Amino acid sequence: MKHLIRFLIFSLLFISCGNTRGNKISTAGALETGVDVPDFSADSAYLYVKKQVDFGVRAPNTAGHKACAAYLASELRRFGAEVTEQQAVLTAYDGTRLNAVNIIGSFNPKNKTRILLVAHWDSRPFADNDPDTNKHKTPILGANDGASGVGVLLEMARQFGEKLPETGVDIVFFDAEDHGQPYFDKRAEATNSWCLGSQYWAQNPHVPNYHARYGILLDMVGAKGASFKKDKISTVYAPHVVDKVWARAESLGYASFFRDEEGGYITDDHVYVNEIIGIPCIDIIDFDNGFFEHWHTVKDDMSNIDKNTLKAVGATLLEVVYSEK
Repeated sequence: MKHLIRFLIFSLLFISCGNTRGNKISTAGALETGVDVPDFSADSAYLYVKKQVDFGVRAPNTAGHKACAAYLASELRRFGAEVTEQQAVLTAYDGTRLNAVNIIGSFNPKNKTRILLVAHWDSRPFADNDPDTNKHKTPILGANDGASGVGVLLEMARQFGEKLPETGVDIVFFDAEDHGQPYFDKRAEATNSWCLGSQYWAQNPHVPNYHARYGILLDMVGAKGASFKKDKISTVYAPHVVDKVWARAESLGYASFFRDEEGGYITDDHVYVNEIIGIPCIDIIDFDNGFFEHWHTVKDDMSNIDKNTLKAVGATLLEVVYSEK
C-alpha cells in the first residue's frame, strides 16, 4: 500500500503514485447550516482500533484475519446494517492464494442515492520498511495502516444505527490491500499487486450495477499530527468531493489536519474505485513527503493512534454524510 512512489507523467489512462509538493488550492465556498449531526466519539473509535489490533496480525490466511473478519461483520450487523461477506480467493504477487473477504455493511439499502465509505482492514505481512532488516519478513500489527480507518468507520456505523442519515450508505472494508510485493523481493515488479480486494470488488460489486454518488477512502487516519493533503488522483476524478470534505473540515476547525494543499499521486484503493467501477472517490490519507514514521514497521502499534486525529476525521465525515439529501 502507498508503496512504490513514482514520478510519472499523469494521464487518465495510467495512474501512478508520487510525493511531489504542490501549491495551495482553494476549498469550497459556503456550507449548509442547521444539519442535525451526531457527535463522533473518539474514545469509541479508539477502542475499535484497539480491538482489531488485539486480534494480532490480520493478513489473509492467518488466524487473526479470520477472527477479525467475523468481528467486523458482527459489529456491522449489531448496528443494523445489511451485511455482505464477499469471499474471494485472490492471487498475491508470488502466486500465493489468499483467502480474502470484503465486508460490506449497507444502511438504508433500498435508498438509490448512496454514499460509499471504504477502508482496508487487512494488515501487512511484511515489515519491509523497518530500519532493522532482520525484521523485514515480520508481519505488522497495522494499527494506523489499516485499523485506524476501519475504527473511524465502525464508530460512524454505530451512529448510523442510532440515527440513519437521509441517504443510503455503504461501508466497505477491503481485504488484501496491503499484500503487495515487498521491497526485498527481487523478481520483476508485479503489476497491480496491491489493493487486491478493491480490484475484486470494483469488478464484482456486491449489488449488480452498483452506483454511489461518491466514495471516500480512509487510510492511515489515526497518527498524531496527521497531514491530509489533496492527492492528485482525488482532485482529478472527484474534485467536488475533495472540496466538500475539506470545506467541512475547515468549518469544524480541523484545517490543521485537512491541509489546503496539493499532494502527490497515491496508488490506493480509490484508484480502482474510480477507474474500474467509475465512482468518483477520494482518499483521506496521511501523506506529506512520506508516510508516518512507523509505516510498514513492527512499531505500527497502538502507540501511533491519537484520538484527536480520529475525531477530526470522523466528525468531518459525519457532517458530510448527514448533510446529504
